[in-house]
Amino acid sequence: MDGQGKGVDGAPLWTPLALAQATGGTLRGVAPDAAIGGVSIDSRTLQPGDAFFAITGERDGHDFAAAAAGRGAALCVVAAARLGELPADMPALVVEDVLKALEDAGRAARARSGARIVAVTGSVGKTTTKEALLLALGADGPTHASAASYNNHWGVPLSLARLPASVAYGVFELGMNHPGEIAPLSAMVRPHVAVITTVEPVHIAQFPNVEAIADAKAEIFTGVEPGGAVVLNRDNPHFDRLAAAARAAGIGTIIGFGQSVAAQARLLSVALQPQSSTALADILGETVSFKIGLPGRHIVQNALAVLAAAKLAGADLCLAGLALASLGPPPGRGVRTALAVKGGAALLIDESYNANPASMRAALAVLAGTPVEGRGRRIAVLGDMLELGPTGEELHRGLAPEAGRADLVFSAGPLMRALHEALPENRRGAWAPDAATLLPLLAERLRGGDVLMVKGSNGSRMGPLVRALAERFPVQDDASAEG
Repeated sequence: MDGQGKGVDGAPLWTPLALAQATGGTLRGVAPDAAIGGVSIDSRTLQPGDAFFAITGERDGHDFAAAAAGRGAALCVVAAARLGELPADMPALVVEDVLKALEDAGRAARARSGARIVAVTGSVGKTTTKEALLLALGADGPTHASAASYNNHWGVPLSLARLPASVAYGVFELGMNHPGEIAPLSAMVRPHVAVITTVEPVHIAQFPNVEAIADAKAEIFTGVEPGGAVVLNRDNPHFDRLAAAARAAGIGTIIGFGQSVAAQARLLSVALQPQSSTALADILGETVSFKIGLPGRHIVQNALAVLAAAKLAGADLCLAGLALASLGPPPGRGVRTALAVKGGAALLIDESYNANPASMRAALAVLAGTPVEGRGRRIAVLGDMLELGPTGEELHRGLAPEAGRADLVFSAGPLMRALHEALPENRRGAWAPDAATLLPLLAERLRGGDVLMVKGSNGSRMGPLVRALAERFPVQDDASAEG
């Protein structure tokens, strides 16, 4: 379950009185014991009976409070200073600061919960690992998890405020772009188990070095509950630094995962397939054979962390392992779609949700392992990786060995020009200054049997390129590709 509804015991997620007590707000025009089924910050997706928090982000939520009420919001949480601008008959919870009220609601939901809580951070793989944990823990008992990639200063309290009191497990994703961002999020979530998937040079423009990124990820330890545990990548060069930080935070149970002989969650063998993998692992002394429904060695690596965290949280390890077979890709992270191109069908692998050197290499490895049909080719379509600071060109150029395994590489953006020029001429598809300009150059070269993988940072606009390809080459029966 995602927390947008009643708990497993049929009780409402909140009542207006409980929200008022949690936030210190004042109710206006609403019955104190009315049922609130969910929490929303978006009037467009709000469901009747939700509480609408009018937070200010790119837009001011107060501008949409009346629309939320019109869609059936149980109440709107609004700032006292804005009350005079809103309809007098609108059911409301009036607070001083709406974002702070959302944080207070999240803390109250966490305080009333008896669930075992797992928090996930890391440079790469947070959302897929969170989704895998939702499956693994959900096989053992009712589980709530963050929606989408709700991992920032508003996403985490929103996800917590949606936590039903009666679930057995909760999974929360914590993200950051700058130092100091994870500590307050971890203090809200108060995990029993904290997972760091890996440390890589992501958002490196905001940090002096990768060690500083590791230190920022280690902030998650500060919120771990007494007697809790951490799960760390034993194969990552920053393991010792992270383990030392965990010990300094008073955490006694430190579990490493990976292929290292020192890992307590250790991969024993693996068979990689084009759309899935099967593996044998030793998880804290228990041998587990499992299948995971996504391709790629990096997915298997993080599955070890998932199984270790599930066991540490008290879930049945066998059920957790079986559940991973049904793992599918979140949007923009490996979704496969058929394209009706000249000469037959092509397979589009959408990896357009953000990029960094580590995730780019992982996606290129999946492309290299995906079979093609007939005269088809493996085609990498790559946009700039952003926030890499002065090392940006070097890091793009450094992708040449992995990108060169593709038959053709199409690239967009000023940084990707460095990769384009580093590739052998017979691997260069085309380079363009932006994704929109690249689209027609790519579209005219596609043919039946091709497999193309599209990836880039969000700012490189590769997501719109994916949508444009799907619109230009639709499969009439909407059949999805099996690859």
